[in-house]
Amino acid sequence: MNALDALEIVQAAIWTVIVASAPAVVSAMVVGIVIALLQALTQIQEMTLTFIPKILVILFVSVMTAPFVGSVIYSFSETVYSRIETGF
Repeated sequence: MNALDALEIVQAAIWTVIVASAPAVVSAMVVGIVIALLQALTQIQEMTLTFIPKILVILFVSVMTAPFVGSVIYSFSETVYSRIETGF
């Protein structure tokens, strides 16, 4: 294993984390923007208003995208284990 192999594994790991966390992060961002717009339009300045909807949406999105996230992580793990098995 040389530095290039290690760099490829780290790059794949970072990309896996980005792809696996994207559904939850994007949904939280969209809900945050919608609630911020709603707060700005109605002048309700309650700081805790954003937490419950974000938690519920992230939970729902996590449940719905669990097979996708699992397959992404499984694919990365399979790639790493195959590289270990073949000696890179």
